[in-house]
Amino acid sequence: MAIHAILSTEQPRSFASANSTRQNFVLEFSIAYFLVDLLHYLVFFPNDFLFIGHHLGTLYVLITCRYVVKHGAMAILGILVLAEVTSACQNIWSLASARKKDEPTASKLHRFMSPPFYAFYSTVRGILAPLFLYEIGVFYSSGVADNVIPRLVWISWMIVVVAGILGSMLWIMNLWMELFRQRSHLEQKIVS
Repeated sequence: MAIHAILSTEQPRSFASANSTRQNFVLEFSIAYFLVDLLHYLVFFPNDFLFIGHHLGTLYVLITCRYVVKHGAMAILGILVLAEVTSACQNIWSLASARKKDEPTASKLHRFMSPPFYAFYSTVRGILAPLFLYEIGVFYSSGVADNVIPRLVWISWMIVVVAGILGSMLWIMNLWMELFRQRSHLEQKIVS
């Protein structure tokens, strides 16, 4: 939906453009999704502060883009695409991870999916997203959007997104280290 909303924009496309009707629809849909997902975490995983914080930050960015400044959806939806492109793999991997101890098929799927998922996630969140965010930062810091998106707003967006990227990188780095530990332990078992 976000890709379609970006590509179907008829007005001149820039990170400072007024939000189109389609872009506003995607922002509203995303706000609803993150609110429901936040509620899910608050009820079932109230101690998962990383994901709760991620959702609160994301909601701040989406809400200010949609309802406060009403500009910048090209940038925000681009970030959303990069953030959510890994979701399908992450959801399958997470479900397999949750069931791997009591379901052999889930354990096999988790072992099979982990390296390619980690590589995909690392590439998107560790390379593509920072490059895209750099382009956004260069654009906004030039001052061309100051008349429609106040500096305080776009700087706060940048802080939230940088924090999200750093959190994502810490999370995936931890998973890579655990994978290498497990593989190393398995190799030592085979040798002995």
